[in-house]
Amino acid sequence: MQALADQGWHDLDDERWNAYAQATYISSWKPAFAAAYTNLNGTPHSLSPNAERSFTGTFTAYFGLKAWPGGEIYLAPEMISELPLSDLKGLGGGIQNFELQKTGSVSATWYKSRFYLKQTFGFGGDDGRNESAPLQLAGALDSHRLVVTFGNLSVLDIFDKNRFSADLRQQFLNMAFLSHAAYDFAADARGYSVGLAGEYYLGAWTLRLGRFATPQNPNDLPLDFNVFNHYGDQLEIEHRHTLYGQEGAVRLLAYRNREIMGRWDAAIAALKDDPSKNAAACGGFHYDSTNAGAPDLCWVRRPNVKTGIGINIEQRLTGAIGIFLRGMVSDGQTEVYSYTSADRSLSLGAAVDGEYWGRARDTVGVGFASSWLSASHVDYLRLGGVDGFIGDGTIRYRPEQLVDVYYKFHPWPSVWLTADYQHIANPAYNADRGPVDVYGLRAHFEF
Repeated sequence: MQALADQGWHDLDDERWNAYAQATYISSWKPAFAAAYTNLNGTPHSLSPNAERSFTGTFTAYFGLKAWPGGEIYLAPEMISELPLSDLKGLGGGIQNFELQKTGSVSATWYKSRFYLKQTFGFGGDDGRNESAPLQLAGALDSHRLVVTFGNLSVLDIFDKNRFSADLRQQFLNMAFLSHAAYDFAADARGYSVGLAGEYYLGAWTLRLGRFATPQNPNDLPLDFNVFNHYGDQLEIEHRHTLYGQEGAVRLLAYRNREIMGRWDAAIAALKDDPSKNAAACGGFHYDSTNAGAPDLCWVRRPNVKTGIGINIEQRLTGAIGIFLRGMVSDGQTEVYSYTSADRSLSLGAAVDGEYWGRARDTVGVGFASSWLSASHVDYLRLGGVDGFIGDGTIRYRPEQLVDVYYKFHPWPSVWLTADYQHIANPAYNADRGPVDVYGLRAHFEF
């Protein structure tokens, strides 16, 4: 990009276009672990107790174009090749590799991850700047502005950002640190949606609102574009501050989804009233359970509402040390529709840049995360039910907890190598199984 600027083909101070790319390869391995039972009575969503290897390889191209004053168009085609642990089953809020998708395969799959329009209306205020970056054109920026985004993108491109725990291609590997594990944000099986969002910036404050399309079926790929009846809404209020000379931010986030989904207690009641309405007899959308004595959500899906509220904090302690905390409570009455199997979640940790040991561009991070289930969700699993990710046939409930530690090494420009260790207690919230250790290596390249 700099070479083009030197030749007068590209203005890095006021970009009309830009182009970036990234490639990331993550390899994970877990040794065998202890389990009192696995896939009990034909319930199919246990993490295998045997040693397993998993990998993901992704490539993304990012193109940005300034189409008219304030109007920007972005396109990001992406490729993924993957092999999950246990077919991506058996972990709740702590899936070990955030890149894993519900419809991926070992064969490379290309798709359009993002194609959207962003319109900015400036109202003055202190002059700021956007630096050139993927999905961001460099240029002047008013501190008082309205930004409207419409198209195909991820909800997390706009909501619930955190500088120390969000960009998992550079930070933690576990999905518990990508966002609130209990944030069942609207997304297809690859993590993307189509929607409309508005962001109103006024000095240190930002208000965000968005409505996005949900999948036609839970954890599935096709989207339901009937967004007046079935949708995912979110509201976020952000305040940026300086505390003892160091930058920080606090974000409050609430979401409300209306989708065709089942309630845990309704599935249990349906089985008690009519034993023929069991998991093995499901004819609609289901998760392939053969447990004839278990309840299943397929019998009770109808329009229901799911809500949650959470807080997201980031704070620099020094120029090289940053800390973060996220916590969310969802109502926990309905099934997992788009994200992870968690009804409440907490994550916290710290990232330290390597200037303290003479490696200023390296980073070490330590994070802890815990997820919980509602009482009715636990009752459903205890009877042998399954959701999109978990179900061992029964359960001795405990919170699923994990520690994620990484060291990111920056040997050359645009190249980062990361070693990662995760210790996961009570996988799928089941104290009869685990703990599980996961060892990971990541290679990340930017162009």
